[in-house]
Amino acid sequence: MKTALVTGSSRGIGRGIADLLSENGYAVVYCGTKAQRPGDLPEERDYCALNIASAEQRRAAVEHVLARYGRLDVLVNNAGVAPLERRDILEMTEESFDRVAGINLKGTLFMCQLAANAMIAAKAELSDYRPRIVNVGSLSAYTSSTSRGEYCISKAGVSMVTMLFADRLAQEGIPVFEVRPGIIETDMTHVVHEKYQRLIDEGLLPVRRFGKPEDVAKMVLACCSGLLDYSAGQVLNADGGFALRRL
Repeated sequence: MKTALVTGSSRGIGRGIADLLSENGYAVVYCGTKAQRPGDLPEERDYCALNIASAEQRRAAVEHVLARYGRLDVLVNNAGVAPLERRDILEMTEESFDRVAGINLKGTLFMCQLAANAMIAAKAELSDYRPRIVNVGSLSAYTSSTSRGEYCISKAGVSMVTMLFADRLAQEGIPVFEVRPGIIETDMTHVVHEKYQRLIDEGLLPVRRFGKPEDVAKMVLACCSGLLDYSAGQVLNADGGFALRRL
């Protein structure tokens, strides 16, 4: 059975991705920062505690997958955090930057590295093995939000991580993709829900609604389908059309 490791999948976008992959035949390892599995996660679903800012926990998660299933077919790097407090870029603290970049960027980078090396090794041992990596980025990779600069910088970095690994792993037959969510209805956007709803109502998005976790999940599933493999570093925008330049 194909196996997927989805970071940050105890809730929100990650949960939507993990659930959809599970429904489509993957043995999915759900991950969250808490040691205790989510109460609403069915007992038959595998769960692994993982803070991707920790090198030790990153290694342990990949080792868990390989020990239990013998293969890692899909890594979905979804785990990410917003600043604990939104501050003007002129007042952003080093502590906040280190926290956000350490999880969103450094954690994603080294999860890619771990998975890539495991996948390359497995390709020499397994037949009919077509692994892939999907990084969950953000429209913040190219959109300025001066009250959360550390988040924008970290997601811009994730886009380059995707390009670098897509370039390096193409010769290994391992596609790497980026899915960029837009304004998705999750805990992260809850604090600014009214602001975003007003902007959407005023025409910010061609598709005039909040995105749902399942909208992102479907694009991740498309990346896993094999139908997009003649590409390297392909970006899919799950953003309701935000990326369009309109007059």
